Amino acid sequence: MPEGTMRPANGGIYYGGIFRDNENGELRSLDPVGVNDASSAHIATNIYDNLLTFDADLQLQPELATRWEISDDGTVYTYHLRTDVVFHNDACFANGVGRRMTAHDVKYSFTRVCDFRANTKGYDYLKAKVVGADAYYDATRAVFESHGEPAVKGVTGFEVIDDSTFAIHLVKPFAPFEQIVALNQMFIHPHEAVEKYGENFFQHPVGTGPFSFVSWTPDRSLVLTRNPKYWQFDEHGNRLPYLDGIRYSFMRDDKMQLLEFKAGNLEESFRIANEYFGDIVDAQKRPKGAYARYQLPHKTALSTQYYGMLNTDPVFRDPRIRRAFNYAIDKDRIIKYVLRGQASGPAVFGLVPPAMPGYASNEIRGYAYDPVKARQLLAEAGYPEGKGFPEVTLQLNAGGGRNVSIAETIQGMLKENLNIDINLTQVEFAQHLDAIDAGRAPFYRLGWIADYPEPESFLNLYYGKLVPSGGGVSPINSVRFKNATFDSLFEAALSTTDRAARMKLYQQAEQIAINEAPMLLIMYDEDYRFLQPYVRNYQNNAMDRRIYKYVWFDPSKFSS
Repeated sequence: MPEGTMRPANGGIYYGGIFRDNENGELRSLDPVGVNDASSAHIATNIYDNLLTFDADLQLQPELATRWEISDDGTVYTYHLRTDVVFHNDACFANGVGRRMTAHDVKYSFTRVCDFRANTKGYDYLKAKVVGADAYYDATRAVFESHGEPAVKGVTGFEVIDDSTFAIHLVKPFAPFEQIVALNQMFIHPHEAVEKYGENFFQHPVGTGPFSFVSWTPDRSLVLTRNPKYWQFDEHGNRLPYLDGIRYSFMRDDKMQLLEFKAGNLEESFRIANEYFGDIVDAQKRPKGAYARYQLPHKTALSTQYYGMLNTDPVFRDPRIRRAFNYAIDKDRIIKYVLRGQASGPAVFGLVPPAMPGYASNEIRGYAYDPVKARQLLAEAGYPEGKGFPEVTLQLNAGGGRNVSIAETIQGMLKENLNIDINLTQVEFAQHLDAIDAGRAPFYRLGWIADYPEPESFLNLYYGKLVPSGGGVSPINSVRFKNATFDSLFEAALSTTDRAARMKLYQQAEQIAINEAPMLLIMYDEDYRFLQPYVRNYQNNAMDRRIYKYVWFDPSKFSS
């Protein structure tokens, strides 16, 4: 039974209760410009608002902006703001009372995203896109150590037209930009809070969101309380949110989290340990046994697991070898026996997962299991029956039990079907990423999760112009794939504002890349979460955006 007192609202809904959640990752920052990890994003989403947001189907919706317009040439985005939004009450304001949010706050928030001094994690989303963003970033970086004033005073592409109208000017058309203002780093926040708390703002957030900050004890708990002045109402006239608050714990162990959930100490348990999955979830993806009483919403995630093959490596520069690796892997067998069904499906199409809104990923022709074709391609590449094939090492990050199990299975399949030996090595995650970015890991394990629901977020990994000439780090296109036709189609898509036409261009580009097999694609992820029987209106979505302002508790289900 949840904590708190329940109070009836219109439409058969109830106010009240504390939602008890757990984050199994490290919480790094609640300063919007510093949010770049899942735990921070999950929590910050409930403290702040964006100009625009995504609904459960990942469609753009108004939030702080009531509407928006894009100029005919695709370079000016104009947002018309709500006039009834106020910041949380906080000591940073006069008399501790939050003031009204205006377009000046939007400009301030977005400018901080471009400020090197703010330790921004979101600048790359605006880099080379917004007029004046690069000049301001460079100017703030130049004075970082001296603490002087930057020669450039702001970002010229951010324009306050009046208190309720804000415009962004782009250097050139970039069609996915419409979604960038809905990212975590673009949360709107007041200058007073940054000025009062300084370097500690990351642990004392102030926003306009449905819940306001109460306390944070690192690695133990974080508490949010209901914002009684939140601007949004439901269709019955009830002011959101319904919950009285949220309390987060920080258990790192998925098994312990599930046990705490089963004991009634959590309202939600996200992800299921592989060794438990087959015992508590049936083939139809329904909970069974002692877990049958719980809700189990699940969703194909905007996430793909793959092994990168460095396309400039002496072994993997031959596309026949890369294709042979793809055909040699029985992905269905991995999902059935290694993951015990805990995946959306085998990655037999492209890199862009099937959950991408408006994108026909199933029209991409990828690689199904075909060991005969795999052996034929390897022979054509000069290695009949695997004879003389060079030594190859698969690098994966340490500490991932699932990742190791998959790697050992793939190692066995490559031996069985191609007669080649693959070594496995595990390194710490930071070292893993450094080696991949620097091109020192010819064969490596990674997964990719969408920043926002746009194929560009995945297809960037194939964009040849992101590969530095003459070496250097390549953190996005880390397989260092280059294809001029792909680049041309990809660039055409980025400047096409008609979404349907843009999706077609993305598809053409992706097919060209997949034909060259820059990666060994393994599976599309599926997110599972248990919910207590009384939890209502949980907005499950393919990007695991945890928006709790719509959640309410049904007292009639407390004893079930």
